[in-house]
Amino acid sequence: MRTAIIYASVHHKNTEKLVKAIEERVPDVTLFDAKSVILKDLSKFDLIGAASGIFYGRMHKSVIQFLDNNLPEHKKGFIIYTSGAYSDNYGMDAAMIFKNMGCPIVGKFNCRGYDTFGPFKLVGGLNKDHPDADEIEAAVQFVAGITRTDLSREYLKSEEKREPDLVYG
Repeated sequence: MRTAIIYASVHHKNTEKLVKAIEERVPDVTLFDAKSVILKDLSKFDLIGAASGIFYGRMHKSVIQFLDNNLPEHKKGFIIYTSGAYSDNYGMDAAMIFKNMGCPIVGKFNCRGYDTFGPFKLVGGLNKDHPDADEIEAAVQFVAGITRTDLSREYLKSEEKREPDLVYG
């Protein structure tokens, strides 16, 4: 299933850790950094994800603007976010854009992220070692599940570019 993930990862690269692992291990995933790509035709993708850290209870503004400007109608969508704390309301700004474009949300994934916002900086931040390896693996499994990808053979995109092994008889 051709999958696009539009993401923004700013302060500690929490979200980037997740989406880079997803791109490496799940076939047919293409990442778009919403901070550097402004317009993109997403019509060739079957599934579109929005991924971001949470800022004042919302996804990064570049992800929201990208979705506003580029999301085609009637595509399946999903949301991934990292945050210092948890709330069911996080990601609702992206969810509303998906809904307004007739795009059903097929899943939502969240995990803790290192957070040094405001007073947390004075005490060294929250969730310093997050996302951890288990959370990164859970994110990969989440996207593999919604794309119906079998990871049992540990697909790596780097293998796509490798020359085939020559066998001499």
